[in-house]
Amino acid sequence: MTFRALVVDKNDEGKTSASVQELGEERLPEGGVTVAVEYSTLNYKDGLCIGPGGGLVRSYPHVPGIDLAGTVEASDDDRYAPGDKVVLTGWRVGEVHWGGYAEKARVKADWLVPLPEGLTTRQAMAVGTAGFTAMLAVMALEDHGLTPENGEVLVTGAAGGVGSVATAILGHLGYEVAAVTGRPEQEDYLKSLGAARIVARSDLAETTKRPLEAETWAGCVDAVGGDMLARVLGQMKYGASVAAVGLAGGAQLPATVIPFLLRGVNLLGIDSVMQPYENRLRAWKRIAQDLPMDKLEAMIEPATLADLPDLGRAILKGGVRGRVVVDVTA
Repeated sequence: MTFRALVVDKNDEGKTSASVQELGEERLPEGGVTVAVEYSTLNYKDGLCIGPGGGLVRSYPHVPGIDLAGTVEASDDDRYAPGDKVVLTGWRVGEVHWGGYAEKARVKADWLVPLPEGLTTRQAMAVGTAGFTAMLAVMALEDHGLTPENGEVLVTGAAGGVGSVATAILGHLGYEVAAVTGRPEQEDYLKSLGAARIVARSDLAETTKRPLEAETWAGCVDAVGGDMLARVLGQMKYGASVAAVGLAGGAQLPATVIPFLLRGVNLLGIDSVMQPYENRLRAWKRIAQDLPMDKLEAMIEPATLADLPDLGRAILKGGVRGRVVVDVTA
């Protein structure tokens, strides 16, 4: 039996290439559960794996795709049986271990979560790692006291994968969302997801010597980091929290301790890779409950395995909006 996969390989000169190939099942890595993959999605990390130089890939040849959803074909674990619908995000799949850009995947049972009732595999990958991360961020803010009555919640990088889903979830839950974007043409899209108003990225991009500014935001989902995160910290209300999920703006944080000391601001780091099972299950159940499906459909940009080399380059340049859902079977 063979299956199709997007394979990234590197030649002797260190140049990478990506192409759709037919592979035998003997090529699959070790793992306890074999999944017939139906859908995956495109994330920034996938772009790094596909793009020049290979980015995060440890060894070649390699199959990227940091998340997947499909049907169990075979399992050596009592928790999963053939026919079960499952979803996988995190655990370095698509980076260290072969990932979702293939019609077959073989993974450890501990990495999987049963597909929540009310979600299809396509919808689960419209959510994907980005949406899962967005829900983890919302949960963290609420666990630290955020409610709709507290005031405006800022979402940076709002037109991207994490930002789009965070905007939709927060809007659905009754929060007043201020969505940050550098692309004015995305205003209608973001308002359709639930944003109450749009904040120009330029308004937050400039650095300031003032460690504190006017108390503005009751909470923040930050998908950018870097200078923008430093600026936002000085604008948070007393006791408010920032859930930081991205490093697109860089890993350095040119901030002072003053927002943390004088305003009690909480900086919550969100890691979607190695979440405990119970937290992953809680997040996916919340997604099925609190993410409006009509808003989710509006985010979807469909793709196939053959589209991925071009899309992988595009996402690194900020040229992808919303959630690219890859129909692996097409």
